[in-house]
Amino acid sequence: MQRTWFILFYFMILKKMYTLFSHFFFLFCLCFYFTAWKLLLAVNLKECLRSADLIQSGDPDFRVLDDGSVYTASPVVLSDEKRSFTIWLSDTKTQTQKEIKVLLEHQKKVLRKRHTKEAVLRRSKRRWAPIPCSMLENSLGPFPLFLQQVQSDAAQNYTIFYSISGRGVDQEPLNLFFIERDTGNLYCTRPVDREEYDVFDLIAYASTADGYSADLPLPLPIRVEDENDNHPIFTEAIYNFEVPESSKLGTTVGVVCATDRDEPDTMHTRLKYSILEQTPRSPGLFSVHPSTGVITTVTHYLDRETVDKYSLIMKVQDMDGQNFGLVGTSTCIITVKDSNDNAPTFKQNTYEASVEENAYNVEILRIPIEDKDLINTANWRANFTILKGNENEHFKISTDKETNEGVLYVVKPLNYEENHQVILEIGVGNEAPFTRDVALRMTTMNRALVTVHVRDQDEGPECSPAAQYIRITENAAVGSKINGYKAYDPETKSSNHLRYKKLNDPKGWITIDEISGSIITSKILDREAMAPRNELYNITVLAIDQDGKSCTGTLAVSIEDMNDNPPEVLQSYVTVCKPKMKYTDISAVDPDEPIHGAPFYFSLANTSPETNKIWTLTKVNDTAARLSYWKNAESQEYSVPITVKDREGQSTTKILTVNLCDCTHPSQCRAARRSAGVILGKWAILAILLGIALLFSVLLTLVCGVVGAKKRKGFPEDLAQQNLIISNTEAPGDDKVCSANGFMTQTVNNSGQGFCGTMGSGVKNGGQETIEMVKGGHQTLESCRGTGHHHTLDSCRGGPTEVDNCRYTYSEWHSFTQPRLGEDSIRGHTG
Repeated sequence: MQRTWFILFYFMILKKMYTLFSHFFFLFCLCFYFTAWKLLLAVNLKECLRSADLIQSGDPDFRVLDDGSVYTASPVVLSDEKRSFTIWLSDTKTQTQKEIKVLLEHQKKVLRKRHTKEAVLRRSKRRWAPIPCSMLENSLGPFPLFLQQVQSDAAQNYTIFYSISGRGVDQEPLNLFFIERDTGNLYCTRPVDREEYDVFDLIAYASTADGYSADLPLPLPIRVEDENDNHPIFTEAIYNFEVPESSKLGTTVGVVCATDRDEPDTMHTRLKYSILEQTPRSPGLFSVHPSTGVITTVTHYLDRETVDKYSLIMKVQDMDGQNFGLVGTSTCIITVKDSNDNAPTFKQNTYEASVEENAYNVEILRIPIEDKDLINTANWRANFTILKGNENEHFKISTDKETNEGVLYVVKPLNYEENHQVILEIGVGNEAPFTRDVALRMTTMNRALVTVHVRDQDEGPECSPAAQYIRITENAAVGSKINGYKAYDPETKSSNHLRYKKLNDPKGWITIDEISGSIITSKILDREAMAPRNELYNITVLAIDQDGKSCTGTLAVSIEDMNDNPPEVLQSYVTVCKPKMKYTDISAVDPDEPIHGAPFYFSLANTSPETNKIWTLTKVNDTAARLSYWKNAESQEYSVPITVKDREGQSTTKILTVNLCDCTHPSQCRAARRSAGVILGKWAILAILLGIALLFSVLLTLVCGVVGAKKRKGFPEDLAQQNLIISNTEAPGDDKVCSANGFMTQTVNNSGQGFCGTMGSGVKNGGQETIEMVKGGHQTLESCRGTGHHHTLDSCRGGPTEVDNCRYTYSEWHSFTQPRLGEDSIRGHTG
């Protein structure tokens, strides 16, 4: 303790002596001091050497500019009244050099007071040279403390009074500095803290007694010199860092940082970091960089499972870590993060479990493990795998998230008869990958053997395979017996003592023998009756043992096709528009298999010479033929018998009705055929026709009477003796005819006034007279052929209709009307 006080006392004495020495030095230099960059004189360099491109001063304390101005390069103190130096001028191109001698001396003048009426010299004011000045912070005095003396150059001629202003004088902190009015001595009144005020920018003034400013105001900075009076302080009282336990040597843990309020870039703020103490103490695992404060690991043996947290007492010291420097401390908490550096291990090498056969989705075993890594993390959670023995996928293993145990399940039924026990090899790892060091140490995964014993169970019959296939020929005789479905007892591997029942038979084609399981046909099997035809015929069978246990299987019957169906022509009725259509195509199908079907052979069956003359058949492809007609064939309906035969000779004949019609589109003929499609009995037709004839007779009488009354014109007498007039021209006639039974005919050109259809003139065709019935106007009289050459006569229909032409032979018209109406034959003539 006494030694410490002695050192402090000795330090205070040295500091005091330093302060006094500084004061005396400033007084000694006051009259002989020139500040840096003070203009001394100007030299006309061009008169000496106009081409000079290099100017050098022979004295380093003085600098000469290109314009000849001479300045002090640094503060200069004249030890005597005179000083000289040389200025060198050089022309590097011509190698010419000249020199100028410069002599500096003090100018002595007698001081006097300026008279108030004395004229002032008219010159520009200049600044006085500022004198460097500083003071030590926290100075011990004595106060007031002399700092320096300020003098103006004008004091050589006049009596000068001095004053100051600025912060520390008339600004906060007030009255810290004052200057003696007559001498210019500057004093400080109390200690100053540099961390609060590092410099005071004072302004010094020099004036005469009458207030004349002899010089411009002088900036007078007072610098406060720093004292090491502030301890370095860490930015945080407690630092918290984390580092993985698998970190390599030299891994950065974190950075600590401290600040010092003392003057920057000095020894007072040059800091050094160190670790004072580590808890737990051994071993030392961390180091800190003395200048940057970066904490790093000095070993790669961090083990969280041994120590998971370290506490460091950090130290920072100024004065570059010297013993007399000031110290600050902080605490650093380093948490070691877990890494997967511990492999999970089984508590046992072997385990046993048992399960009943046919059981599934049941838990059979729990396998515990040990893992030293952090609980409930990916480094701790186990990941189990069945390495061997589960080739048939009977088992599954998962992890219990709470206990980290492996849970073994049976997910697919086991069969005692196939295997009494199963040996599984189980491996375990972690969800997270192992660290590199652990992965290198581990050559194989940690493993254990599990023996699963399968317990026998009384089972029912087994239907295996579930679907069994047989073949039966279609059209097989009723009562045919075929081997059926076979089930077996898994324990005896036999089908004895099993009974069979039929659960489902879609069409009821078979019966099943209860003892043997054979099937017996109860009906004729028809492959074509199945939809779709190529599908299997499935029969569901139930097998039952003596204990009443059962199983269900499917008997899939493939019905073999026989050529029991001839090909069939698809068309029954076709319309051919002549002369636009020269032919029509017909096609055939065979419901049998393709081997019994196409190619087909088409022919005209049992035809008369007239039919063969009109119709011909030619092949189009394997399933179609082309029916062509003779170009002079009459327009009517024909019955054409067509025989079609398959490749094996199975054939059939079909009567094809062909409507050979004068039309532009087949729909026109089909519409006319539909209108004549209703066939009535002969007495019904006679009654209808008599009623129509009576109605038209009355209407015709009334209309003729009205027309005769208005126009005074009647029908010619010869019209009363005729039914129809046949025109001998190919164009429709212009004659108006009323038949004796009340029908009236009218030309097309006057169809708007007719009551019934207009009849065209007869046209000879093939030696027979024909009558053309044409719909026209608002009412028509239609006459079309019916099926089987029976004819009907439709009543006149009102309303606008399309023109529809139907041609009939005169003999057909006569044979149709004569026996029914009992009227005279229709008389016709040809031109």
